[in-house]
Amino acid sequence: MKRTLVIVGASYAGVQLAASARELGFDGDIVLLGDEPDAPYQRPPLSKGFLTGSFAEERLPLRSQAFFEEEHIQWRPSTRATRIDRERKAVELRDGTRIAYDHLALATGARVRKLDCPGASHDAVHYLRDLRDARRLAGFARTARRAVVIGGGYIGLEAAASLRQRGLDVTVVETEPRLLARVASPWMSAFMQRAHTAHGVSFVFGRKVVKLHDTYDVVSVELDDGTRLLCDFVVVGIGVIPNTELAAECGLKVAGGIVVDAYARTSDPAIVAAGDCVSFVPHWAPAGSPACRIESVQNANDMARTAAACVVGRAEPYRALPWFWSDQYDLKLQMAGVNAGFTDFAVRGSVEDNRFSLFYFRGEALIAVDSINRPQDHMLARKLLANGAPISPAQAGDPQFDLKTLASDEQRVAQGAA
Repeated sequence: MKRTLVIVGASYAGVQLAASARELGFDGDIVLLGDEPDAPYQRPPLSKGFLTGSFAEERLPLRSQAFFEEEHIQWRPSTRATRIDRERKAVELRDGTRIAYDHLALATGARVRKLDCPGASHDAVHYLRDLRDARRLAGFARTARRAVVIGGGYIGLEAAASLRQRGLDVTVVETEPRLLARVASPWMSAFMQRAHTAHGVSFVFGRKVVKLHDTYDVVSVELDDGTRLLCDFVVVGIGVIPNTELAAECGLKVAGGIVVDAYARTSDPAIVAAGDCVSFVPHWAPAGSPACRIESVQNANDMARTAAACVVGRAEPYRALPWFWSDQYDLKLQMAGVNAGFTDFAVRGSVEDNRFSLFYFRGEALIAVDSINRPQDHMLARKLLANGAPISPAQAGDPQFDLKTLASDEQRVAQGAA
């Protein structure tokens, strides 16, 4: 009898899990449940090229319809799972029907954190998580002149850059004293602020939005110091909340996300999970580190491959190196590793020309590299970090030091040890 793999969630992790399961030899039925009506699509362009109009909607799909047909993957749009019956191994859908499973994968992702203040339900308030959000925001931006962006993280800054490129006046409101406070070093935060300021973006730091007022044909954003910012619409980018309700309600372990082990297994051996909804202790984290979530396309795809391997009985621990990217104006920021707890850093390249990399160290160890318009540095950094290459801050900052040779040498050493 054929086994059935049911995957709840049809974004990056869900689609990759289905594809990887087939690639690894899973010959049973694969049912991919997505609660959106659109075919699975790329999300990063929504706050970048899609918003500026340079990235056509036709380019968004992750896979063609032919792929799902050829791989015999039953993609079911507009289908929401409402309950998991672990005892009977079945997923209950919103319409009351049930799908039996042998293996279940949760790739439920995350939803936007909503603004919580009077007036937050105003029609001019926008979020940027899915295609429907992006279509609506792009429509508003065509005729607007002024926007307030709430949140100085990557989504907020990407939206600010895209709106400036469309010619809008943009003000960013951030509760922290600097941009990207949760993920970037103070040095990189200052650089990104200078870049946005040079493009005409205004900033308000250390202030909280307390109310939105409908003032004739515009919106007035009131801050906690009494300041009011007038705009035509508001974009909110204040983080996301993992979708863990299904997992929690059926008794799976949940702590800041659906808890999984190094093999993407939940507390139920028949259920794996991957992507933004998952909480785990990364292999690269210092001993004793708590579980965390990683919100990135890379993590979603790589963890999905780990989960698929577990489903087909080829369990291997998740050992992928985290990397991220962000496009703002003519700046391509690429990040490899996680710089939390760094004690030293080195600058390589030309800051004046917007072509440089920051190498972060914890003690003697390289832990992360941020690159601006230096894609080769980024690729070499991923190799150096993966192989644990011995490099000092002085070497990293020396333009004559050969990173390529070091990365190649360390790769050969690692392969020889294996």
